[in-house]
Amino acid sequence: MRAWSVERPGPIETGPLSLIARDVPEPGPGELLLRVRACGVCRTDLHVAEGDLPVHLPGVTPGHEIVGEVTATGPGCRFGVGDRVGVAWLRGTCGACRHCRRGAENLCPESVYTGWDAHGGYAEYALAVDAYAYALPKELDDVRVAPLLCAGIIGYRALRRAALPPGGALGVWGFGGSAHLAAQIAIAEGAAVYVFTRSAAARDLALSLGAVWAGDSFDVPPDPLDSAIIFAPAGDLVPVALRRLDRGGTLAVAGIHLTDIPQLNYERHLFQERQLRSVTANTRADGEEFLALAARLGITVTTTEYALDEADKALADLAAGHFTGAAVLVP
Repeated sequence: MRAWSVERPGPIETGPLSLIARDVPEPGPGELLLRVRACGVCRTDLHVAEGDLPVHLPGVTPGHEIVGEVTATGPGCRFGVGDRVGVAWLRGTCGACRHCRRGAENLCPESVYTGWDAHGGYAEYALAVDAYAYALPKELDDVRVAPLLCAGIIGYRALRRAALPPGGALGVWGFGGSAHLAAQIAIAEGAAVYVFTRSAAARDLALSLGAVWAGDSFDVPPDPLDSAIIFAPAGDLVPVALRRLDRGGTLAVAGIHLTDIPQLNYERHLFQERQLRSVTANTRADGEEFLALAARLGITVTTTEYALDEADKALADLAAGHFTGAAVLVP
């Protein structure tokens, strides 16, 4: 089968990925073999390719927003041959630590991840762990549902971590795959959404989806914010976003990787009970809740399709901001 491999992690323009031939894997106990029907392109894949995240599996195949058809199963699986399933970032946890026992499996110290610890979906076939795979809503086709499996789920968790009050004002920094999905959930729940992004096309998309205001990353919005989420991997936006919060506001940082945060001033940035929170992966419950909600609300998924052979170009275009919404590989 054809599969992309991160051979030499480094800047995307240096060609860290290679398209290789690899044997189709065989599923073991509790595993599914999937024929990949679509795979979303996530910024985390870019961090894996460029080495922002340390190497866990040399030559790993990226991709953790996988829509696949089950072609074979190992013993002990819920899903069967012919089923359409989704595979997300979280691939496995220990199930026994204090975090897992209290429902916070996203914080498990033994957690492993698709496309980082195990080969992912930038390939014609992929293995999935049955217990961590999702049944997918029939209302959403392969290309539309693929970005929901990380961009959507992580955006949903970030929205909840931002503690947005009913009818509140939400600021969103960066407006790519994850942000344009989370913003729609917030709007559907009655929030006023303010979008901050350097991209004029992304600002237009935000307004078309129902944002009440869209400006540059460093602009001052017309109203103070109750909550905010930073999706862009830029630490210098943290003090900017904190200063836009009203008293008691909460800022959630959604990325797995962030450049260094400049020095904060307690009085300007944190006083009056402003909060700064991180977002770490997701639980399976997050995924199930979000997928059901996305299907019920009819979330608009803005996508750009690439052939499997164009995965390196898709990541380069992501890095350069050449598309709005999310990219999806279609083998």
